[in-house]
Amino acid sequence: MNMDQNIIYFITGNIHKYNEISAFFNKENLNYVLKQKNIKTIEVQAESIKEIALYKLESIKGQVNGSYFIEDAGFFVDTPLNGFPGVYSSYVMKTLGNKGILRLIDDFEKTQAHFTSSIALYFKPLDKNLIFEGDVYGRVSKTIRGSGGFGFDPIFLPNVMPDSTFAELTTDEKNKISHRGKAWRKFTKFLKENTI
Repeated sequence: MNMDQNIIYFITGNIHKYNEISAFFNKENLNYVLKQKNIKTIEVQAESIKEIALYKLESIKGQVNGSYFIEDAGFFVDTPLNGFPGVYSSYVMKTLGNKGILRLIDDFEKTQAHFTSSIALYFKPLDKNLIFEGDVYGRVSKTIRGSGGFGFDPIFLPNVMPDSTFAELTTDEKNKISHRGKAWRKFTKFLKENTI
């Protein structure tokens, strides 16, 4: 087997995302080696996380020798913020942060929120772009809680574990229920079915 063929590159500069994906990867018996590559992608404003991930994937075409993927995620406060920050999550995290989001909400009992993850993969053996998606639903915590995770994790209470924010869970616990975990399981199923 050509060693280059079984390397899959995760294109990200976010070490937290890379560590989460690595934790998934190491648990699976995959015939691939995961490596991180930090290449500047072009961010586009689009209606959905899926569109953004596919656009980023296309923006670096020809810059990577082999198969590679991008993971993009968004935090959506459906009630009362009509899905904000959604596709603007990264920018809002940098500018408003978790405190800023909490200041926009009055009644925390009635909040509804979700995370969406899209993994966009360029799979060289098939010369094809593929997408794998996952969602997790819950509500917004009144306070910032926990020291794990990253981004909006300290203010998200998942419905399946309503007493803990994502940031209060271990990486393992979070990966079992998270949006990224769901997208990742679809991704690994594809890799297992398409082993080189």
